[in-house]
Amino acid sequence: MEIFVARIGQERPKPEELAGPGVLALVDVPTRAALLAGMEAALDAGQGFAVATLNLDHIVKLRRAPAFRRAYAAQTHVVADGNPVVWLSHLAGRRDVELVPGSELITPVVAMAARKGVAVALFGSTEPVLRAAAARLEADHQGLRVAACIAPPMGFDPESAAADALLDEVAASGARLCLLALGAPKQEMLAARGISRHPGLGFLSIGAGLDFIVGHQTRAPLWVRRIAMEWLWRMLSNPRRLAKRYFDCALVLPGLALAARRIGRG
Repeated sequence: MEIFVARIGQERPKPEELAGPGVLALVDVPTRAALLAGMEAALDAGQGFAVATLNLDHIVKLRRAPAFRRAYAAQTHVVADGNPVVWLSHLAGRRDVELVPGSELITPVVAMAARKGVAVALFGSTEPVLRAAAARLEADHQGLRVAACIAPPMGFDPESAAADALLDEVAASGARLCLLALGAPKQEMLAARGISRHPGLGFLSIGAGLDFIVGHQTRAPLWVRRIAMEWLWRMLSNPRRLAKRYFDCALVLPGLALAARRIGRG
């Protein structure tokens, strides 16, 4: 199975193309600046969006889960969240692709929302984390309004009637932007469902970003991130949960590199 990366500016695939034997994982927004500009333009136009942050774990899941492939096909913006995806993009000839971690998007996106008077919803994680994150974000960004904090129950199904009810709650709160802290694949699946149900809402998938903000989880030190070893730091911090994930990622990397190199050559 072959995955093509960094086909920036090309037509987004249809869901049935993603559900076939070949997975087409698009990085179609190369930089943080381009993403923020696109999100702001959508907010100004009253349009919704769904932002996914592609990493190797997502690529493994895309190979295995048709529902995740359908969700990715519905995303309006995909950036490279992971150094391997950036390197693969460069091998494929897209030297302009840069690292855009989802957790590092929270501050500039929330600052944009505060500046534009756009209300924000926080969705996922736990109730204490959401409340603490809302208080921290409102304190750090003058004029920001967190209109809703929704912590779904354990076993939450992003493709259920219960998910629809919670999406309706987000829309009814007056929020125009929803930060999804559910982890993959649930957050991308909910974003796809949300933009279909409420086309004027924007969704940004941020994983553990809110937990980092309130100190519930600790991100790797800056020097570790600068040498592209955050994955190792995370695995050593929680080997029982993450060792298999990173092993699966390592298995797909050689094939991805060969595919990207072929694209870069022709």
